[in-house]
Amino acid sequence: MELAFLYESFLESRSVTTDTRKVKAGDLFFALKGPTFNGNTFAEKALEMGASYVIVDEADVVKDDRYVLVDDVLTTLQQLANLHRRTLGIPILAITGSNGKTTTKELVNAVMSKKYKTYATVGNLNNHIGIPLTLLAMDESIEFGIVEMGANHQKEIASYCSFAEPNYGLINNVGKAHLEGFGGFEGVKKGKGELYQYLLETNGIAFINSRNEDLMGMSPFESPVLYGRSSDFYNAKFLKSDPFVTFIAGNEELVETKLIGDYNFDNILAALCIGKYFGVPSIAANKAIEEYDPTNNRSQIMKTEKNELILDSYNANPTSMRAAIENFASLQKANKVLILGDMYELGEESEQEHATIGALLNLLTDTKVILIGKYMHAAHKECASAQHYETKDAAVEYFKEHPIAESTILLKGSRGMGLETLVPLF
Repeated sequence: MELAFLYESFLESRSVTTDTRKVKAGDLFFALKGPTFNGNTFAEKALEMGASYVIVDEADVVKDDRYVLVDDVLTTLQQLANLHRRTLGIPILAITGSNGKTTTKELVNAVMSKKYKTYATVGNLNNHIGIPLTLLAMDESIEFGIVEMGANHQKEIASYCSFAEPNYGLINNVGKAHLEGFGGFEGVKKGKGELYQYLLETNGIAFINSRNEDLMGMSPFESPVLYGRSSDFYNAKFLKSDPFVTFIAGNEELVETKLIGDYNFDNILAALCIGKYFGVPSIAANKAIEEYDPTNNRSQIMKTEKNELILDSYNANPTSMRAAIENFASLQKANKVLILGDMYELGEESEQEHATIGALLNLLTDTKVILIGKYMHAAHKECASAQHYETKDAAVEYFKEHPIAESTILLKGSRGMGLETLVPLF
């Protein structure tokens, strides 16, 4: 009864919020709880700001019939999203992976929007709160939904699938990300593989990179949609990445992108495979890939008055770090500077993984290497030629005293390092 009432109220306002700072007239306010906040205590304020109803799970805050008391606010939000998803009845594609899933999501959205009215996860709303908000943001005009799913422990993807109910799925890769939460690399594969299991149990369709041995080994399907090899449903021919990816598409068209790194070629293949599957004309799909311009510190190239920057500071793990370093090493550029920050959430494997990166750095004979962060001490022990600064502030002082000019600079580190704040120095 509560859910039916809430859905009727939602259809009137078409807007939900979990933040009193963003309340608009008619909103449904969901009073979520977190480690450092309790939304129940803000319910009255949300009503004062114009919310039509507030959904709470603490009886002592209820004052009148504008308060809807439920057992658990988060569960109710997810149930409401599931009801809306079922009511819409549109195809939903779920995308997860260790590296590049946001870029892949954006590429898929760019390709699919050439034929369909699409809606895709905005920003990083890819968790237990963001996914239901993504579903609820879709309306009857949407023909195809794209939901990004992030995870740092097992059972998380399975939980998201239970209310997002995707018909289609893509794991773009599995790598050494969130090792602490997943319990090692095998745990990563098991956790990400929950998407495959859901699709298997619901007769869904999976898109799989046949060149990725881990993904093929994880596949429980008899006939997934494959891409990456000449005999697959979709394939293309990689030409170069210096610095931008250029390739020959499946229709023999030359495609020149604004994406750097050969590691992005697999993301491109995934988007074009999905586009082909859903009937997006190849010329339009290729154009979408050419037009896509990355932002938000993900493999983003910036030209300043002094230098050329490759900003890849949104996140980092051993797999993405290795790929970025190897790609940077292949660039035919003079005066290359590599600035690396700590990789987080590696648990007991942190020291070893940082040391492994340090050993890799010894191969960069033509590159100045600067390491930032306490975990990068392990990398510095393996690569004595690198400079190491325990803190970002110490590195800032060095850059102020030793300005870098006429160079190509790669900034790569975990989100918490905030390496993008160094950009004004260059």
